Amino acid sequence: MAVGRVLVATGLVLSCGACSGMHAAEDLPRGAASYAVMPAADPSQEAAAYRIGPLDVLKVTVFQEPDLSFDQMQVDASGNLAFPLIGTVHAGGKTAVEVSSSIAAALAKQYLVDPQVSVSVTSSVSQNFTVEGDVNAPGVYAINGTATLLSALAQAHSPTQVAKLNQVVIFRNINGRRAGAVFDVEAIREGRASDPQVLGGDVIVVGFDQVKGVFRDMFKTAPFLFAFRYF
Repeated sequence: MAVGRVLVATGLVLSCGACSGMHAAEDLPRGAASYAVMPAADPSQEAAAYRIGPLDVLKVTVFQEPDLSFDQMQVDASGNLAFPLIGTVHAGGKTAVEVSSSIAAALAKQYLVDPQVSVSVTSSVSQNFTVEGDVNAPGVYAINGTATLLSALAQAHSPTQVAKLNQVVIFRNINGRRAGAVFDVEAIREGRASDPQVLGGDVIVVGFDQVKGVFRDMFKTAPFLFAFRYF
């Protein structure tokens, strides 16, 4: 009997955890509150120069120096680049122009006279977002320039015919905490609501039933980690 009572109690706890997960999903901010968490893109602001991140792949060209030019050089997990002759070049957090200058300065010290160096990012790990749920092509996509919710959904080949367009959620890490907000894609398409900006690392889930499933899976292992809006 004691074992039976323990099993029943455990089942109730897990059941309540799942219910709490669905309630948490339903309590995510909507409307104006969503844009307070995840603002719309500001067309008046120039796009900030991209900052190179760990595991990004760079193309490095040193003019008239084929032995020092590479179509692919990967930044390591610490943000460093191993470059011939000059050794370690720190690239993490810098723009391509800044890395070009660092390489040129190091080469000019001992090896070349007025070296001309060009650096470009060919593949970015840190500038990706994920689209899940009721879309035709769920997956991980790269951000090219300034991305918005509508452009992100277009990359995923648009929502399916059964998708609930007023129940699209963006999950994002903000100051080390996980946050979520609900957006109405139909209202955005019709111009009744702004198009929120999508950032690297965002996860977009189309269809509220899909969101409940995400919360339910999370609560199976950690029913106490989540709260309203931030979790």
